[in-house]
Order: sequence, then structure tokens, then C-alpha cells
Amino acid sequence: MFSSERSQQIIGILVDSFFPLLKAGLAFTIPLTLITFVLGMILAFLVALARLSNIKILMGIARFYVWIFRGTPLLVQLFILFYGLPSVGITLDPFTAAIIGFTLNKGAYSSEIIRAAILSIPKGQWEAAYSINMTRAQAIRRIILPQAVRVSIPPLGNSFISLVKDTSLAATITVTEMFQKAQQIASVNYEPLLLYVEAAFIYLLFSTVLSSLQNKLEIRFERGVAK
Repeated sequence: MFSSERSQQIIGILVDSFFPLLKAGLAFTIPLTLITFVLGMILAFLVALARLSNIKILMGIARFYVWIFRGTPLLVQLFILFYGLPSVGITLDPFTAAIIGFTLNKGAYSSEIIRAAILSIPKGQWEAAYSINMTRAQAIRRIILPQAVRVSIPPLGNSFISLVKDTSLAATITVTEMFQKAQQIASVNYEPLLLYVEAAFIYLLFSTVLSSLQNKLEIRFERGVAK
């Protein structure tokens, strides 16, 4: 059991560090997550369409991109961008390197989710669109995508929540996000266990809130869908 003095010390450390960690999360972790997710979704959509196109060169480029970024660790990708590129004269600041790295990685994974969602739409939907003289682009925009969005929300929501936690890897390239802030504080008060557990709690808090929002979004999209 902890002594009364030790217990008060622990409480004091947790209280003093909570808001600096939360501030780092709101100032860096959440913005990094949102920016990366939006850019990653744009990239993922384009890659998914490229893989579904009839243009072989586009299909090949998209398949190669997905193969590279799904087949290599995110941490290695970040190290290449931040520590490796300066050797060939390309220097990126930490936050920019993190955005590029997470975007490329998330784009590769999410493109497969979007592609699978589009492929899950029955062929009859395509045929119905073509029967009323829609072009392929019109069919995708007006008929296929609205249905694919509903299908892809659960896996993309999970991917977004996972991205919140993955941003902790940005600490390895000196981005002062929440985990990096926990490391900095721990180096001063020599209480790494307390700081890392507290950081984990805040990540859990973020993930719980986002999971709740995801569930509400899924329910909203399920309304009016025939069972």
C-alpha cells in the first residue's frame, strides 16, 4: 500500500500533468488525426477508383502504392520521411512529415475499404443506372457511392479511431503530441509509469467519445434502410 505522503504525491503529479497532456492532445493529436483522415480519405477514394478503372496503368500504379504502404510498418515510413529524406536533400518539419506519412498509410488501407464497399453493391444497381442512360461517372456519384458510404462507415470509423492512437508514433519524429508530452514530463519528474498510464487514459477518453459518435452516425445512416 502507498503511504499517505506517496498517495498525495501521485495525485499531485496526475493533476499537474493532466491539462498539459490534454492540451497537447487537443493542439496536436486531434488536429493531426483530422487533417490526416480527411487527406487520407481523398487519396483513398482516388486510389479506389483507380483500382476499379479499366485503365491498366492506373490500376497498376494504385495496386503498387497499396502494396508498398500496406506491406511496410508505419513507423518505418515515418523514419524514411523525417530521418531518411534529408540525406537526399529533402528536409521536412516534424508535423509535415507526420501528416504525409499518416496520409499515405491511411490512404492505402482506406482505399481497400472503399473499394470493397463499392464492389459490395449489387450489379443490378449498375444495370439500373445504365438503363436510364447514366454514364459510369453518374452511376457512381448518384447510385453507387451513397450506398457504399453506408457500408463503409463502420470500418472507416474504426480506422479513424485507430488513427487517433497511431498518432502516438509521431513522438518518434519529435512531434509534440500527447505521448511526446508525456515523455517530456516524465523526464522531469521521473514518474514514467504514472505519465504513460495517464496518457493512455486520455487516449481512451478520446476513443470512447469517437466510438459514441460513430455509433450515432451508423444509426443515422441505417434509418430508412430496408431490413
